[in-house]
Amino acid sequence: MFHARYIMIGGFLGAGKTTAILKIAEQLHERKMRVGLITNDQSSGLVDTTMLGAHGFAVEEITGGCFCCKFNSLVEASEKLRAEARPDVFLAEPVGSCTDLKATVSYPLRQMYGEKVSIAPLSVMIDPLRALRVLGIEPGKSFSPKVRYIYNKQLEEADIIVINKCDVLDDDRLDNLQQALKAKFPGASVVRTVARRNKGISEWIDLIDATDLGVAASMEMDYDEYAQGEALLGWLNASFKIEATEDFDGNSLLEHLGSQIQIQAETAAGEIAHLKMTLVPETGNDLAVANLVGGDAATELSYRLVEPLQCGRLILNLRAECDPRNLQAIVEQVLQAACRSHRLSVTHQQCDAFRPGRPTPTHRVTTTSSLE
Repeated sequence: MFHARYIMIGGFLGAGKTTAILKIAEQLHERKMRVGLITNDQSSGLVDTTMLGAHGFAVEEITGGCFCCKFNSLVEASEKLRAEARPDVFLAEPVGSCTDLKATVSYPLRQMYGEKVSIAPLSVMIDPLRALRVLGIEPGKSFSPKVRYIYNKQLEEADIIVINKCDVLDDDRLDNLQQALKAKFPGASVVRTVARRNKGISEWIDLIDATDLGVAASMEMDYDEYAQGEALLGWLNASFKIEATEDFDGNSLLEHLGSQIQIQAETAAGEIAHLKMTLVPETGNDLAVANLVGGDAATELSYRLVEPLQCGRLILNLRAECDPRNLQAIVEQVLQAACRSHRLSVTHQQCDAFRPGRPTPTHRVTTTSSLE
């Protein structure tokens, strides 16, 4: 019987999950393994799906809710990938504001489909600068308590905590963070990576492969507080057609948009969880991907366009502790001003601005006896 490995990589918005999944997929491919990727969001029009698909991997996108609330869609996506790509490994990236993943996704998958898949330990990634603030190790702007509840619950259920972007901290601060994580979450292994530079990925894969998901009682969850925390987050997914009469620098445009959205959001919104943008030319295989994590970070281009372009599609995903209508107004204002200054024309193609609804899992396995 065809058997595959199911690897789920969680973590809060902006931790670098998509980049890490791409690097894991590339390394597994080098090990002669077929890989299927599953992305997830509360809405459609994902930067992640565009970026992963551009690298040639089979990708399915689940929209309209998290894996736990769209469990049947997750199974259908897996079956579609199985039929089309016959993956040896499924790599799944849940919504960045989602938690309780073992009880609502991993345990039910093993219980119902254990003859088809083996379930890997749950990895949860963190951005180290954000973690230092959320955990109270260092001062700085962070989220409100109900959003921090979700963040801490993600770490509580982790089998493997992955400190990503380790190159942004010196060794002393990294050591302080790792010690704090080990003290607060003693049941988890802690690894360090710089996913965008492919550092630590091989060691992380080996740790994932060392064991299957364990059997333990699900953690306690206050779904009212969880729902209230998610409802504080504004979600904006939008896409635009950008055109010009002559070639323009798409990389410069993304950097400009990121910095201006950051400035506007600093006064009109709460903490930015994550801003992602892709710019894809109308023809060819070129691609730019920009990320901004937090209100005091810099916009980073993980992939840059090689050539100027005259026409392309901009996809923008913005998450912040803010009214989504404010996020939409900020983005539209910034984009219109940027296009005027760069002598570009912009056409709206799609826009969803909303707050996530209450999480209502399809299944929730709560006791060890349910897993035997």
